[in-house]
Amino acid sequence: MRKETSFEKVAEDDALVLILGSMPGIASLKARQYYAHPRNLFWNIMGEIFGFGRDLPYPERIQRLQQNRVALWDVAHQCERVGSLDSNIKSGSVIVNDFNDLFESSPQIGALFFNGQKSSQLYQRLVAPTLPEKFQSLSQYTLPSTSPAHASLSREEKVKQWSQVRETLATLTG
Repeated sequence: MRKETSFEKVAEDDALVLILGSMPGIASLKARQYYAHPRNLFWNIMGEIFGFGRDLPYPERIQRLQQNRVALWDVAHQCERVGSLDSNIKSGSVIVNDFNDLFESSPQIGALFFNGQKSSQLYQRLVAPTLPEKFQSLSQYTLPSTSPAHASLSREEKVKQWSQVRETLATLTG
């Protein structure tokens, strides 16, 4: 069992939506990049939604998300787990990120998108009860995991469901 520590949030002051994972996998932790595993569909899906390719250098992919007012982070700042699977996160070992600070520094965030069930569960159990009331009314959507371990849905179905991010941004920008 390894103790793992996440990395910094990707969020500008004008972010409107926040995409939350649970904890970066081994490939991401080694690369110090969100969704670095080559079979994780996150960057492919974001590329389809926002018009850029996974082949762009990582800093440019991050910049494209930020230009579209999308923030990225993980619920867990630190946890213990074997391997990369969310199901292997040791119960009781999760230390969450500072969401009060995030929401204060990016006050326009109006919607949260969870990359899979585990991030939603961790957020509901460990973060939501600690937030001031003004941050508890954010719209929340649990989307299918982009992880290669979650292969029960086709790529096309995942893209269709993840398109809710773009639709929500359109609503928030009015």
